[in-house]
Amino acid sequence: MVHAFVMIETGPGESEGLVEAIRDLDTVVEAHVVAGGYDVIAEADAPEVYEVLGTVSTRIQGLESVIDTRTYIAMDE
Repeated sequence: MVHAFVMIETGPGESEGLVEAIRDLDTVVEAHVVAGGYDVIAEADAPEVYEVLGTVSTRIQGLESVIDTRTYIAMDE
């Protein structure tokens, strides 16, 4: 099982509206609006790395108002 953290930058004022759409994605287990360098942090679980990366590159980055993402794969799982 692969566990990852996805940092998501959104357009101004868009994070509240996007967090529910992000939570609804198949591999996403949690998502939170946060303060700091990014606007939303999501946690994703999947059997393979390519499934997490596919969710990020296709589904999350494809959402309107998503500006940038950074994905960090947990090494201690």
